[in-house]
Amino acid sequence: MGLETYWATDPSDVLRVRQDFVLDDVDTRGTPGFEGDKDAAEGSLGIGAAILADLQEKLFAGNQMGDDPRSLLLVLQAMDTAGKGGIVKHVMSAVDPQGVQVATFKKPTEEELAHDFLWRIRKEVPEAGMIGVFDRSHYEDVLIAKVRELAPPEEIERRYDAINEFEAELAASGTTIIKVMLHISMDEQRQRLLKRLKRPDKHWKFNPSDIDERVLAPKYREAYQVAFERTTTPHAPWYVIPADRKWYARLSVQHLLIEALDAMRLDWPIATFDIDAEKKRLAAS
Repeated sequence: MGLETYWATDPSDVLRVRQDFVLDDVDTRGTPGFEGDKDAAEGSLGIGAAILADLQEKLFAGNQMGDDPRSLLLVLQAMDTAGKGGIVKHVMSAVDPQGVQVATFKKPTEEELAHDFLWRIRKEVPEAGMIGVFDRSHYEDVLIAKVRELAPPEEIERRYDAINEFEAELAASGTTIIKVMLHISMDEQRQRLLKRLKRPDKHWKFNPSDIDERVLAPKYREAYQVAFERTTTPHAPWYVIPADRKWYARLSVQHLLIEALDAMRLDWPIATFDIDAEKKRLAAS
């Protein structure tokens, strides 16, 4: 929809978490808004890539030649194998890498643990003119911390409020926030983990702890449900994307990025120098 013509209906409304949303009701093999197959989706992804690249360049240029303070932050959360890396590789690779900041948040270091949980997050927020991507994020501190009981319940509760305040602060400073949970089924995850075990070129992606986390999947779904209820806001909405079909997840995230950038009404910045004068100087040089 909008700049893209290959959507049957705008998927944003269906994917967006709203009041009374229930994670368990999501069909992980669904393709809301898209009526084509994998081949059609891959062709559409190529069309969308050109649209996204143009918009991203305008966002970047607006800060390089001007004072446009705006930026965009994509937060990616998911269980293992759901496709966060694929989003970065197949969606974000379409844009100029100069204008992208990717941050991956793993187990906190001793230094990070000595600070508030948002300390390491704040250091990675996108600068003006940039698209930031969080591969996992501050939400680990209310997901794995809740499931694994790494923090007391009262601290988890405090963190929901801290997250809301942090994201409101970002939005007020000009950052558009898109929070995505890639929702994968247990069966599909099993197949993807098995593929990693069968292929030597995928062994580096496998970690025995992936299976330990898989056993806790019901608790993670409960933790996600609470996180959605506590941190879905107008300025920082959550979108739950069916992820059993990788091609649909990639196309959907690309759409959310295009939609957000299009809403900024971006345009090429006006030159701050005398163009005719510079043409004459160039001809004489």
